Amino acid sequence: MILLVLLVTAAYLGRFGIEDLGEALTFMGRITGAGLIVASATAVLGGAAVVDHWFWKSFPYSGILALVGTVAALLTNAMVLPEILNGDSPYYKALSVLLTAGSAWAVFAVWRTLTVIPAPKRVATAVIASSVFAIANFGYQNLYQPYQHGARPAIKLAMGTPELSVDRKSFAVPVDITLENHSDVGFYVMGAEFHAMGQRVPVSTHDRLRQQWRDDAERWKGYQERSPLSRREVHQPGELLAAQPWMAPGGYIEASDSVAMRTLVQLPIDTPYDQVAFYATASLARKDRLGLDSVTFDSFSWSGGKVPQWVKDQKEFDSLIYIGRVHENNSINERTMDPRSVAIYWKFGTHGAEVSASITKKGDENRIPPESESRAVRDRYGLVDALTGPIQRSLWDIKSKSRP
Repeated sequence: MILLVLLVTAAYLGRFGIEDLGEALTFMGRITGAGLIVASATAVLGGAAVVDHWFWKSFPYSGILALVGTVAALLTNAMVLPEILNGDSPYYKALSVLLTAGSAWAVFAVWRTLTVIPAPKRVATAVIASSVFAIANFGYQNLYQPYQHGARPAIKLAMGTPELSVDRKSFAVPVDITLENHSDVGFYVMGAEFHAMGQRVPVSTHDRLRQQWRDDAERWKGYQERSPLSRREVHQPGELLAAQPWMAPGGYIEASDSVAMRTLVQLPIDTPYDQVAFYATASLARKDRLGLDSVTFDSFSWSGGKVPQWVKDQKEFDSLIYIGRVHENNSINERTMDPRSVAIYWKFGTHGAEVSASITKKGDENRIPPESESRAVRDRYGLVDALTGPIQRSLWDIKSKSRP
């Protein structure tokens, strides 16, 4: 029974270790893979020592080696167990619990057969040192790293000089969009959008009353854009002038890199708007937290396809929906968790545009998770949003140029 526990443990840990050593998304993940391979080899060595200790007795220290092998199996199984229990697979959960309990029994079974432990202090020191190293490494990989949120790219918008058309009946405002990643990790770009809003802002000839300020605050509640309360300016809800995705879903930006593009927003010279406001958004995911297969277009929210009901219910927005397969950042989670997919929504409507990403397992697409669950998913996969705007510009000077 001890031999069975050790050999199954060796195969179990070795499979995870080999995959992590070659495929884990972080350096510490690959170190963990190497540690699992060492634990697997130790379990195999312990199995050979168990056979010699019980039957052949050809090696005087086979009992100690058997004890070391079972202790290594117990420690590693115990550290892997919480991660397995956090997964979805009942098979791996049952196997992990059985192996942890079995290796604990194996330690006791081997220990009670040893009448004398040579150099007990050295054995204890080796066991304690290896345990501390394994616990520190596993804790860094699974506890410390997932809660580091300092990495967040930034979007910058810069407006160029507006230009009149040849017939002076329209004009164009050039806008430079730059996504800068000053962190030491790369990011997948789930989606990136840019949009411009036209705003009517007439100026009152007299000071506005307090009740009018309250009315403004109530009216602006629920709109994507916000406007300040003003003594003289009468802000009205903006209207979408232009919107476009400016990076393909599923692309990426590496550490210490930047991506830039220029777009033009064109309007007639007699536009009724007094101001134009520019916004840019990017939905991103850390490359050290997930792997992403190629993202492909799936459907429109207004026609065909398996569109989630909560998307259909957002009548103020139309959406383009993209789908991609998500992979976990280590082999344990990849094998013990149900497959996850990411749905990317580029939404646009009269009052603005936005982009968002949702990671779910199959069958949960229509479910709206509670905030605590959404936050946990965002933390697990390193989902962050980069936002900028409004960057506003008055149009009065451009309109005046068209006058004779």
